[in-house]
Amino acid sequence: MSENPTEELAADVEFKRLSWHSRRGMLELDVLLGNFLKHCFRQLDATDKLRYRKLLTAEDSDMYSWFMQTSTPEDADMQRMVTLILDYARPA
Repeated sequence: MSENPTEELAADVEFKRLSWHSRRGMLELDVLLGNFLKHCFRQLDATDKLRYRKLLTAEDSDMYSWFMQTSTPEDADMQRMVTLILDYARPA
Protein backbone atom coordinates (compact mmCIF):
# COMPACT_ATOMS: atom_id res chain seq x y z
CA MET A 1 0.00 0.00 0.00
CA SER A 2 1.15 3.53 -0.76
CA GLU A 3 2.61 5.73 1.94
CA ASN A 4 0.51 8.66 0.70
CA PRO A 5 -2.76 7.57 -0.89
CA THR A 6 -3.76 11.17 -1.62
CA GLU A 7 -0.69 11.70 -3.82
CA GLU A 8 -1.27 8.37 -5.54
CA LEU A 9 -4.89 9.27 -6.24
CA ALA A 10 -3.90 12.69 -7.59
CA ALA A 11 -1.29 11.09 -9.86
CA ASP A 12 -3.88 8.60 -11.14
CA VAL A 13 -6.38 11.37 -11.86
CA GLU A 14 -3.69 13.36 -13.67
CA PHE A 15 -2.70 10.30 -15.72
CA LYS A 16 -6.31 9.74 -16.77
CA ARG A 17 -6.63 13.41 -17.71
CA LEU A 18 -3.47 13.18 -19.82
CA SER A 19 -4.77 10.00 -21.40
CA TRP A 20 -7.90 11.83 -22.46
CA HIS A 21 -5.91 14.78 -23.86
CA SER A 22 -3.59 12.38 -25.70
CA ARG A 23 -6.54 11.25 -27.81
CA ARG A 24 -6.31 13.51 -30.79
CA GLY A 25 -8.78 12.01 -33.26
CA MET A 26 -6.04 11.13 -35.71
CA LEU A 27 -5.08 7.46 -35.52
CA GLU A 28 -1.36 8.03 -35.97
CA LEU A 29 -1.24 10.56 -33.14
CA ASP A 30 -3.53 8.50 -30.93
CA VAL A 31 -1.26 5.47 -31.24
CA LEU A 32 2.01 7.36 -30.75
CA LEU A 33 0.87 9.47 -27.83
CA GLY A 34 -1.24 6.77 -26.18
CA ASN A 35 1.50 4.17 -26.22
CA PHE A 36 4.14 6.63 -25.04
CA LEU A 37 1.89 7.79 -22.22
CA LYS A 38 1.07 4.25 -21.16
CA HIS A 39 4.61 2.86 -21.30
CA CYS A 40 6.93 5.82 -20.64
CA PHE A 41 5.23 8.79 -19.02
CA ARG A 42 5.41 7.62 -15.40
CA GLN A 43 9.19 7.10 -15.70
CA LEU A 44 9.83 10.63 -16.97
CA ASP A 45 11.36 13.21 -14.68
CA ALA A 46 9.23 16.16 -13.60
CA THR A 47 10.62 18.45 -16.32
CA ASP A 48 9.84 15.99 -19.11
CA LYS A 49 6.34 15.47 -17.69
CA LEU A 50 5.81 19.21 -18.01
CA ARG A 51 7.17 19.07 -21.55
CA TYR A 52 4.67 16.33 -22.43
CA ARG A 53 1.82 18.47 -21.08
CA LYS A 54 3.13 21.36 -23.17
CA LEU A 55 3.27 19.14 -26.26
CA LEU A 56 -0.43 18.39 -25.84
CA THR A 57 -1.19 22.10 -26.34
CA ALA A 58 0.15 21.96 -29.92
CA GLU A 59 -2.11 21.75 -32.94
CA ASP A 60 -2.70 18.25 -34.31
CA SER A 61 -1.45 19.24 -37.76
CA ASP A 62 1.82 20.49 -36.26
CA MET A 63 2.29 17.33 -34.20
CA TYR A 64 1.55 15.17 -37.21
CA SER A 65 4.23 16.89 -39.29
CA TRP A 66 6.73 16.62 -36.41
CA PHE A 67 6.11 12.92 -35.90
CA MET A 68 6.16 12.24 -39.63
CA GLN A 69 9.43 14.21 -39.64
CA THR A 70 8.39 16.65 -42.36
CA SER A 71 9.07 19.56 -39.99
CA THR A 72 10.50 20.18 -36.55
CA PRO A 73 9.19 22.24 -33.66
CA GLU A 74 10.87 25.58 -33.06
CA ASP A 75 10.40 25.14 -29.31
CA ALA A 76 13.23 23.11 -27.73
CA ASP A 77 10.91 21.55 -25.12
CA MET A 78 8.56 20.26 -27.78
CA GLN A 79 11.49 19.02 -29.87
CA ARG A 80 12.76 17.04 -26.88
CA MET A 81 9.37 15.36 -26.45
CA VAL A 82 9.04 14.62 -30.17
CA THR A 83 12.49 13.00 -30.07
CA LEU A 84 11.64 10.93 -26.97
CA ILE A 85 8.36 9.74 -28.48
CA LEU A 86 9.93 8.89 -31.84
CA ASP A 87 12.80 7.06 -30.13
CA TYR A 88 10.26 5.02 -28.16
CA ALA A 89 8.22 4.26 -31.28
CA ARG A 90 11.14 3.11 -33.44
CA PRO A 91 11.60 -0.65 -33.58
CA ALA A 92 14.75 -1.90 -31.90
